[in-house]
Amino acid sequence: MADEEDDIILSELSDDELVPQMHDDLYDGMKEEIVEGVNILLGRGWTPYDVLTKALVEGMRIVGIDFRDGILFVPEVLLAANAMKAGMTILRPLLAETGAPKQGKMVIGTVKGDIHDIGKNLVGMMMEGAGFDVVDLGINNPVENYIEALEREDADILGMSALLTTTMPYMKVVIDEMSAKGIRENYVVLVGGAPLNEEFGKAIGADAYCRDAAVAVETAKEFMEHRKHNQQPA
Repeated sequence: MADEEDDIILSELSDDELVPQMHDDLYDGMKEEIVEGVNILLGRGWTPYDVLTKALVEGMRIVGIDFRDGILFVPEVLLAANAMKAGMTILRPLLAETGAPKQGKMVIGTVKGDIHDIGKNLVGMMMEGAGFDVVDLGINNPVENYIEALEREDADILGMSALLTTTMPYMKVVIDEMSAKGIRENYVVLVGGAPLNEEFGKAIGADAYCRDAAVAVETAKEFMEHRKHNQQPA
């Protein structure tokens, strides 16, 4: 198989062959091939938005499904996400110029006391790939960090992550503080992390618990759709 792979010359493939090949290359975490594929499609007159959605986001959607179903594991998904990131580096400035439709803006961070970030990073990358602006606060975030960033960035969504049972309750501290400040209703709050479940998400007042990155993207899109419809003038 490896020899066959070496024989594929991306620039000789038609668009209909190149896009599935890019899905495969993304799946295999092949960064250079993704960069080459992005540049080839742009050179053929594809819009940055079409390259993003049809080649990269669709490829990551397949990765997300296989991750959810236990076919792929975190190391492979991170390789795929890094390949996607390399493609995004080319597309991001072009998307900004062309004013591609934006899904919304998300502030994401791991809660105070917790320094785990693989799951959070994955969600951030996949959200970005799906057309969201993502502001990543990193790890070990006190409540002030979240609230300040939400207001500064004029965000739509807050994503909080925790991997320790001892840090999970801090999510409620953040949500309670948002309520106390009268800003809770302004944002969609999504929570995730290995020890969490749906009941916990409901109990702390989050809008949704997302068991993995693929679910987080779908859930965020659904909430943004609802918001758009509700904000339409009657």
